[in-house]
Amino acid sequence: MSHTRIVQWLSLTLRSAPSLCRARFAEGQSQGPLNPSAMENGTGPCAEELPREVQEMTVTEGAAKIAFPSANEVFYNPVQEFNRDLTCAVITEFARMQLGAKGIQIKVPGEKDVQKVVVALSEQEEDKVEPKESENLAPGDQPRIAVVGEICEEGLRVLEGLAASGLRSIRFAREVPGLRSVVANDASARAMDLMRHNVQLNDVAHLVQPSQADARMLMYQHQRVSERFDVIDLDPYGSPAPFLDAAVQAVSEGGLLCVTCTDMAVLAGNSGETCYSKYGAMALKSRACHEMALRIVLHSLDLRANCYQRFVVPLLSISADFYVRVFVRVFTGQAKVKASASKQALVFQCVGCGAFHLQRLGKASGAPGDRVKFSAACGPPVTPECEHCGQRHQLGGPMWAEPIHDLDFVGRVLEAVSANPSRFHTSERIRGVLSVVTEELPDVPLYYTLDQLSSTVHCNTPSLLQLRSALLHAGFRVSLSHACKNAVKTDAPASALWDIMRCWEKECPVKRERLSETSPAFRILSVEPRLQANFTIREDANPSSRQRGLKRFQANPEANWGPRPRARPGGKAASEAMQERRRLLQSKRKELAEDPAQRAARLKTFPCKRFKQVRYLLPLTLGNRGRIGGTGAGQVLGSELPIQERNPVGAAERQVGVHTCCLRTRAPVNGGTSAATPTAPQHPGPLLTRPPLTAQRPPTRTLLGLGLLLGPA
Repeated sequence: MSHTRIVQWLSLTLRSAPSLCRARFAEGQSQGPLNPSAMENGTGPCAEELPREVQEMTVTEGAAKIAFPSANEVFYNPVQEFNRDLTCAVITEFARMQLGAKGIQIKVPGEKDVQKVVVALSEQEEDKVEPKESENLAPGDQPRIAVVGEICEEGLRVLEGLAASGLRSIRFAREVPGLRSVVANDASARAMDLMRHNVQLNDVAHLVQPSQADARMLMYQHQRVSERFDVIDLDPYGSPAPFLDAAVQAVSEGGLLCVTCTDMAVLAGNSGETCYSKYGAMALKSRACHEMALRIVLHSLDLRANCYQRFVVPLLSISADFYVRVFVRVFTGQAKVKASASKQALVFQCVGCGAFHLQRLGKASGAPGDRVKFSAACGPPVTPECEHCGQRHQLGGPMWAEPIHDLDFVGRVLEAVSANPSRFHTSERIRGVLSVVTEELPDVPLYYTLDQLSSTVHCNTPSLLQLRSALLHAGFRVSLSHACKNAVKTDAPASALWDIMRCWEKECPVKRERLSETSPAFRILSVEPRLQANFTIREDANPSSRQRGLKRFQANPEANWGPRPRARPGGKAASEAMQERRRLLQSKRKELAEDPAQRAARLKTFPCKRFKQVRYLLPLTLGNRGRIGGTGAGQVLGSELPIQERNPVGAAERQVGVHTCCLRTRAPVNGGTSAATPTAPQHPGPLLTRPPLTAQRPPTRTLLGLGLLLGPA
């Protein structure tokens, strides 16, 4: 009967709970209507509403002024300012190129006076440009000019699929001329409200159209030729793989597709199977992983475009900070699509010396009548074992094996940024990176690194100028790479590179007796070089960007420089938790900056690691003769070793064991004990010691029972 009453009392209590919640909800309704965005983000009546000036912060970037929530409800990363600046520069030159064919000139603030100087210095280029601008003009008509912030009826239609706060779209509207419309889309309702507020704040409502939809569905709805976008920008949190299929269908003929990938752990070879599931290629761990990541993304874009008889043409591919960024144009053509297989290649990479070889998937050869014949490629280009070190090969790819930059287009962007350096905050870095890009060998995929070559043969590292000079003296081409500071991009075969390293090793000999006979270094150095390297410094070995001291490889300018946490509803708590986790994990392997004497005294107050193992793994009761759980320790080890209990000890000190290495030396307590006098630490438990050591008995450590370690006192 008592059990039945308890059940009835619980049911009445649970029935009264909903009515109590409804009463509290009615009280909240009487105070005022609820904010829909707050309800969607889990900040309803239970959350205390703060004033707007407390909840938001204002950020100025470029020509845009953006209000952000102080919590991490809408994603924003200031590290990506270089990415956004570069995108504005690329779209500006793309608009200049597209609208120039229609007889429309674009006007960028700050370029007017500079253009006069450029034209005056180069009269030949003026003669070449003027007829192109006047081709579509009637006699006596003035050329049409597109300016920033105004609608151009024949301009570009831009889509930012994952806009978040709308910063990038607003910067397009305020900094890029020749635009017809900009659609800023995001699936988050909170981001949608913030975009509307920022659009009104920057007075660009006539150009920027906020949209709340799934980016894939929005692009699939614009597959018709008349509804496609001229520029599509995808900058997701992580991988853009789910959006690529829709993007290659929604971009117009010859349109610009801008894609950012921040999942570098996948693209750099840490998870090859995950890379294959997302991009259709196996990534390898190598020193050239960043360029390989770029080529894998290009391969994935071209593969998806080929399904719809389309193909991509790379304009610019950048690896910077913690992400990769590619700018490609998308065209349609069945004949061109047939050549896509010959543009892809597999990579055979030696696991010992790192030498790599490329194997094209297809072969394109000339045929009579100016025709091109496509066939399967022949391979593989390597033997089962590496010819240099005898190790096996790993297979990666497929990846894009054609040039990843359009040097003519890159030169235009570089010229425009150099002529108007005040336009962007990161103009100096853009200028340095693009300068290195123009110096790269366009037809040489991947690269070696200086430290990789020297560490393989265990010798001193030559200077970059010495190695580049040796390659130039041997008749090969060599360049740097924007993706790596110590990169050596060359058309020299791996055998020539190892011959140069063998010659360098003769000048800086390696102790051969320390090398294992099966190591790559031993096998490489055991062969005499066929090529005699000349390490005399050549003038053309030092690239122009290095001589001018341009900012090519930027160091991290602030703490926590890298990807930010994903935006979450009620993001403040998540952000604080992430910051606390970073604080606990940061610098955990670094030594504390303190006085050595203080550090020694502080460390002596802690028990040793073996004590913790005994305390938590073996809380056993020890007898006077070392019996553990009724079995003598000597029986476990085959001989009985005496264990003496240190006296005097309290009753509480007999519960768990303490290792005697904790009793070696202790800091003086109240000046009454010498530093060399062992003092019992304040640990609850019995204190165990071994018999006193003599000069004839060396210190030993014996394992008693299941991991009980005893050392000399």
